Amino acid sequence: MTLNELKAGQSAVITDVGGDGALRCRLLDMGLIPKTKVMVRKVAPMGDPIELFLRGYELTIRLEDAEKITIKECGEV
Repeated sequence: MTLNELKAGQSAVITDVGGDGALRCRLLDMGLIPKTKVMVRKVAPMGDPIELFLRGYELTIRLEDAEKITIKECGEV
């Protein structure tokens, strides 16, 4: 399962971060690292981007980038 498949209010734990080169480094620098719990706070009206809550802050990313992050679902909050 990937991060872009979560609905608002659902939580998951990141298991792997894909992507190539600079994109992967950028995702890791933003705190999207394996074993991090992440929750989808909001989804934009057209579905893209999504707002995430992780490590005590909000982060907004595009669905295209969220597709590269593999997760394990852990329920709703």
